[in-house]
Amino acid sequence: MREWLIALRKAKKMTQTQLAEEVGIYPSYVTAIETGKRRVPVWTAKKIAAVLGFEWQRFYEDDKSDAR
Repeated sequence: MREWLIALRKAKKMTQTQLAEEVGIYPSYVTAIETGKRRVPVWTAKKIAAVLGFEWQRFYEDDKSDAR
């Protein structure tokens, strides 16, 4: 679970649907990303990061820590 991502989205007062619309993906895909069920392609990571205001590489830092 990417709790940090959920917290950032909620801090911007955005729903999953609103984030999905801004990024150009389906709301169900946002859910899958937030729950860690889907890996994030670079282009999607960059778009989400731009909307929520964080460094897109953070998604891949999560992946490294999950592999331990």
